[in-house]
Amino acid sequence: MLFKYKAINPDGTKVEGKTEAASEDDAIGILQDKQLIIVSLELFEEKNLFGSPTTGFKIPFFGPKIEEKDVVVFSRQIATLFQSGVSALRAFRLVATETENPELKRILNLIGDDIQSGLSISVSMAKYDNIFGKFYSNMIKAGEESGKLDESFDYLAEYLDRNFDLTQKLKKASVYPMFVSITFLVVMIAMIIFVIPQMAGMLLEEGQELPLVTKLVLGVGTVAKNYGILILIVGSVVGYYLYNISQTPSGRQYIDYFKLRIPVFKVLYKKIFLSRLTDNLDTMLTSGVQIVRALEITSEVVDNTVFQDLLIRVSKKVKGGKSLSQSFYEEEELPNILVQMTKIGEETGKLGFILKSLSSYYKREVETAIDTALALIEPTLIIFLAGGVGVLLAAVLIPMYSVVTNV
Repeated sequence: MLFKYKAINPDGTKVEGKTEAASEDDAIGILQDKQLIIVSLELFEEKNLFGSPTTGFKIPFFGPKIEEKDVVVFSRQIATLFQSGVSALRAFRLVATETENPELKRILNLIGDDIQSGLSISVSMAKYDNIFGKFYSNMIKAGEESGKLDESFDYLAEYLDRNFDLTQKLKKASVYPMFVSITFLVVMIAMIIFVIPQMAGMLLEEGQELPLVTKLVLGVGTVAKNYGILILIVGSVVGYYLYNISQTPSGRQYIDYFKLRIPVFKVLYKKIFLSRLTDNLDTMLTSGVQIVRALEITSEVVDNTVFQDLLIRVSKKVKGGKSLSQSFYEEEELPNILVQMTKIGEETGKLGFILKSLSSYYKREVETAIDTALALIEPTLIIFLAGGVGVLLAAVLIPMYSVVTNV
């Protein structure tokens, strides 16, 4: 990343400039090594009409995108090349040549250019944390510092494979109920707006009295037909407003807190967090990342502000001298098995192995929780659909039955 700074020289002269660094802390360290007193420091990205050097020309919601699976494949390829003794520059050039994603090809070539100009791999990749993530660049940095870069890429490939597998399972679990619900709503709206009003008109022409349920359905259809566009506009405005609120820190925190209070799903969210927490810590500790830094990085990549705050508290406690198990023990959200297993890992000096075992355990727990959630969603959907279909059938069949009995 490129940082713009204002500072004061030892002789009191004010200076301005730019410096490359993997993070803001690293930029501060570089400037302090130059004996500069920092006045201001901010991320700098030169922009023009067509975007910026790191993002290129982009139209919102359009253009090539880099999917998670693309990063998984890239990581596996680069790990194989490093293990084969291929140089960093040649490895990135080769993968860029072979990748089918044009956006990833462009970024890998830019990283190759940075490496060729003398920048480290971690600094080069940190420019694209929006794609690879801070976890990725910090793992690479740890590999560079320990001299085990090939192992770091291998750990990353394995980690991303596991994470991608978990993400796919979560997506598959949500596809079925969403598809069924949307299909039912479309059919129901079509019946209410088009079918039932025509049938009701025919009955009224015959002088038949419409039952209450049919009148209610007709009322809903009339409102939808006459004010549908207005309802859609108001709904869109309200949705946009709520979306903006959800993007604020307080809004995200409220939503994340609410997620952890939904029956059934709160168990699933918690187990997903525990699975990723143990997996992240295992991967980073195995690669030589210090425990405090590992906790800080994990807090940055956890997609829940409640758990993010929890990890920040734990990292501060560990930094203050407490053990990881004791810090975990003081957090009510964390289960006792995690605390006890972490304590055993610390006492035996096999914390990485224990975390790996816990990661496998929680992965199985997540799969079980997903199956349980699906098992509960299906009957709930059936009850919901049966209720909707029952109302529609009643609105149609009751007046028809009246016609038949009156003949």
